[in-house]
Amino acid sequence: MSQKAGHHILIADDDHNILAALKLLLSSSGYQVTLASHPEQVVKLYKSEQFDCVFLDLNFNLDTTSGEEGLALITQLTQLDDSIPIVVMTGWATVELAVKTMQHGAVDFIQKPWENERLLTVTETQIRLAQQLHQSAKLNQENALLKAQQGFNEPLIAHSSAMKQVLTMAEQVAKSDISVLLTGENGTGKSLLAEHIHMMSARAEHSLINVNMGAISENLFESEMFGHVKGAFTDAKENRIGRFELAEKGSLFLDEIANIPLSQQAKLLRVLEAHQFEKVGASKTQHADARIIAATNADIDKQVQTGEFRQDLLYRLNTVEIVLPPLRERGEDILPMAEHFLTQFAEKYNKTALYLSEKAIAALQKYAWPGNIRELNHMIERSVVLCIGNEIGLEQLALSVMPSNDVEQEMVSYDEERKQTLEQLEKGIIERRLQFLKGNMLDVAKSLGLSRSAFYRRIDKYKL
Repeated sequence: MSQKAGHHILIADDDHNILAALKLLLSSSGYQVTLASHPEQVVKLYKSEQFDCVFLDLNFNLDTTSGEEGLALITQLTQLDDSIPIVVMTGWATVELAVKTMQHGAVDFIQKPWENERLLTVTETQIRLAQQLHQSAKLNQENALLKAQQGFNEPLIAHSSAMKQVLTMAEQVAKSDISVLLTGENGTGKSLLAEHIHMMSARAEHSLINVNMGAISENLFESEMFGHVKGAFTDAKENRIGRFELAEKGSLFLDEIANIPLSQQAKLLRVLEAHQFEKVGASKTQHADARIIAATNADIDKQVQTGEFRQDLLYRLNTVEIVLPPLRERGEDILPMAEHFLTQFAEKYNKTALYLSEKAIAALQKYAWPGNIRELNHMIERSVVLCIGNEIGLEQLALSVMPSNDVEQEMVSYDEERKQTLEQLEKGIIERRLQFLKGNMLDVAKSLGLSRSAFYRRIDKYKL
């Protein structure tokens, strides 16, 4: 009974006695029931409310036997939303008519007068199957997102007092559902901290959905975030589940939040305030139940002052702000982190007994790390690949050609450059520009003469 309490059934029939009988049967079994007596009312209800199953008579006002009116209504409803199971009912049952209903989009067929036990079994079965299909679609999209998000992953190492304070604050915040804003330079591990907060929260059993807000084009923002129904626009070939729905009862990580276009900020604010949204092409309002964790490496307060970012949206996002320290302020974490990466990449490239020389250790600890943990990760991976023996020294680290704390090294020597492919040159330029501009994505894109979407395609391509 408790499992059925949230399920909503729409019953459509022009016979008020049948409506009353079905409502009594289904309500007494724990379902929420809504009644309709003519096609126009059915369509209006279908567009405005969320149903788990529909029982639909085939004959209304036009005639009492052909079922054509009901078949046309099935087609209309499935075009609006084909994820809701439609069970047809008629007193004029034939095999031919049953086949026609299935061809138009119905999932089952019940002849009047019905058997109560069979009708209840059909109801429960079709709702369960629809839920399984929906969960399968969600899982497929989640897996696709996870596959696309594979890449850099920082170990959660915190020997330094600066990072210990961050973790203490994160663990306190995780116990609540308040919104969290993570700030700090590019490559400081904001995505890993978001995952840590999610895993320590009461929502840990549900999904953590990551969204790179800067990589979503303006014209697809609503579709990506809220989903769309089939036929909502030219390329909408099937229903799509949005990120808010994928993160239902879980957490939604909005990375690079400062890069969201101003025109879309109001739409995001409305969801955060009302906890409601509509899919593109649908008028049904859905509830949003996702814990929001946002992150940025930009000076978002400055963007508020210049009018690039809405102050009311910032208030919704930064109930608590956690600032991640750069790696240069986490001296005690550099060596443990380097050794972690060394073990990780030695296993990946089938190398054993690798170790860092004393000079390499000293150099790692003195280096300014403008690229933070991501730079350390890439440097250790390159060193493992280039290492011939067991010792990784200064030559493998190649710190001499890495940028210092206050100098941008925009060019490499011609001897080095001529050995590189165009992609390697482009990646190197972007990396150095990111380091020089302290990870500010918008400034880097502008300095390279790239549009925001073109820049983020390269960031994803090179896993930066």
